[in-house]
Amino acid sequence: MANPRVFISSTYYDLKHVRASMDIFIESLGYETVLSEKGSIAYSPDMALDESCYKEISNTDIFVLIVGGRYGSEVSEGDRKQDKDFFDRYESVTKKEFEEANKRDVPTYILIENSVYSEYQTYLRNKNNINISYAHVDSVNIFKFIEKILSLPRNNATKTFEKFSDIESWLKQQWAGLFRDLLQRMSEQKKFTELSHQVDGLREINSTLKTYLESLMKAVSPSESEKIIMNEDKRLNELDRIEKIKSNPLARFLTNDYNLTMSELIDAVISAKSSIGFVRSLEKTGKIPSDDHSIVEIFENIPDATNDLNRIRQILGLNELRKHPRISRNRK
Repeated sequence: MANPRVFISSTYYDLKHVRASMDIFIESLGYETVLSEKGSIAYSPDMALDESCYKEISNTDIFVLIVGGRYGSEVSEGDRKQDKDFFDRYESVTKKEFEEANKRDVPTYILIENSVYSEYQTYLRNKNNINISYAHVDSVNIFKFIEKILSLPRNNATKTFEKFSDIESWLKQQWAGLFRDLLQRMSEQKKFTELSHQVDGLREINSTLKTYLESLMKAVSPSESEKIIMNEDKRLNELDRIEKIKSNPLARFLTNDYNLTMSELIDAVISAKSSIGFVRSLEKTGKIPSDDHSIVEIFENIPDATNDLNRIRQILGLNELRKHPRISRNRK
């Protein structure tokens, strides 16, 4: 039986002792640790080293990000400028690894050093002050990174730590909860399967009764029966379509969290020509503020969001929309 693979992402030199402790802890649980220094990553000769790391994330089950005071090396496609200034903006390998895990919806757990998180709070109050100096971080990009992590709508469980026992205790609780959720889902799936069989039986009974009723109507009132049957079929088809849309994860999220009516949702889906068009149509309902970027971020970071949108369009008999590469937040 394959063991769960846990990818550890962090800068190396400042956190190597934490990484070593993580390796021992994870292996003690019977899981496999994916660490670059252990040789767990298969490096391809025809791609940059960091690209092999991003690729390996697709083969892992859990992603753990550890944020310390160093932002880390620049990604291979960057300008690779040496001696970067504290305020120079660039993408680090660690940040790109996190984004890759988030894009693939790998269960993610984020750990931030207490000292770094404390200075992040100071940064939030002094964003425009370029004269302030920070003792525990080497780049303002760390604060930008943390800010992005905390702004995500989901899959961003975060814990600050001072010593390794803080990490160990928290991850044990989180993974025990994850396992419990899995067991509950298995139990619920069994109940759902049994209920599905009962529904199938009721559907057959309903179909038989419908056939009997239509035959009776045709015998009693041939002139009116066809019209009544046609209207009733249309109504039932519409109800079936609505129920299918209600079961869609994206539809559930929008109707539950933003109180959108089914009619508002369907109108937005029908009028949309792209993912960005769908978001703009939702804003026109007045129930989603134009400065609320959470839905934009969902479509940017979670591929299943566009897939769910296309499933709704399929139910409505509409063509699929292509995934928008990047939804602009600028307003004309």
